[in-house]
Amino acid sequence: MRPHEKLDVWKKSIDLVMSVYQATESFPKDERFGLTSQIRRAAVSIPANIAEGAGRDSPREFTHFLSNAQGSTSELETELLIARRLGYFGEGTHTSLRTDLDSIGRMIVGLSSSIKKREQ
Repeated sequence: MRPHEKLDVWKKSIDLVMSVYQATESFPKDERFGLTSQIRRAAVSIPANIAEGAGRDSPREFTHFLSNAQGSTSELETELLIARRLGYFGEGTHTSLRTDLDSIGRMIVGLSSSIKKREQ
């Protein structure tokens, strides 16, 4: 098992990617290369950065990639709000995705803080 596969935050972010893909399937076809693509890329970027950081040699590098993952959570949050305001999915879907995203964001911050404390 690779190091990232043991992390709950990575597992939860993979689940979020699946939810995001399902939620964006019904977006208008003319958004396929626009907002749909942006939302999906931001969602995928979260577990991808966690995995890349976990595979690096130093804790400092890991926290750098966790910071990138946290940036992707902010990007995704913004894009989900735009999609909701455009009426591309309902409030229930938006709330569910935001709840998962907020949880992942807190987990990233906690993991990063834990790694930094161990290095001191």
